[in-house]
Amino acid sequence: MSASGSSRGEHIVPEFDTENVEKGLFHQAKEGKITMVLALDDSEHSFYALEWTLNHFYSPATGGGMGFQLVIVHAKTAMAAANVSGPGTSAEEVLQDAEMDQRKLAARTVEKARAVCSAHSVEAVVEVMEGDAKHVLIEAVAKHHADILILGSHGYNSLGHGFQLMHWQSKMDGTSFTVL
Repeated sequence: MSASGSSRGEHIVPEFDTENVEKGLFHQAKEGKITMVLALDDSEHSFYALEWTLNHFYSPATGGGMGFQLVIVHAKTAMAAANVSGPGTSAEEVLQDAEMDQRKLAARTVEKARAVCSAHSVEAVVEVMEGDAKHVLIEAVAKHHADILILGSHGYNSLGHGFQLMHWQSKMDGTSFTVL
């Protein structure tokens, strides 16, 4: 196990430094709650990140989640007009079908997340926001004044995530947050 975390199969599990919370190093800690935004899609990686978060931040060892606010954000891709049609279908019909499929996927994903949270007796704010995932997450972190952003790995190693997030954070206009 390294200082940056331990490896469990394909998943990198970061260690959480509770001393920083106790010292009030997260800006919301002074107001009583540390806000975490968790990016969620329908992947195994996202649900692993959700389970990990619930097991580590909402365990009896951390006071059962007292002091933490969990915001789960699902980014639904905005549908753009497409020049796609086939025999007997129009581009509009294809677009409507794709939009309906996305709404169903978002509903299933959110329902599953709520069930996982409920099984851990955790009440989380769950939002579906439309747009590109990275822009949605930047907006959600700013909107909720998040102290921590939690992402599933999607096969990226921690270095790849680090470079991606440094780019994202550079767009945050001074907003500071920790990435898990």
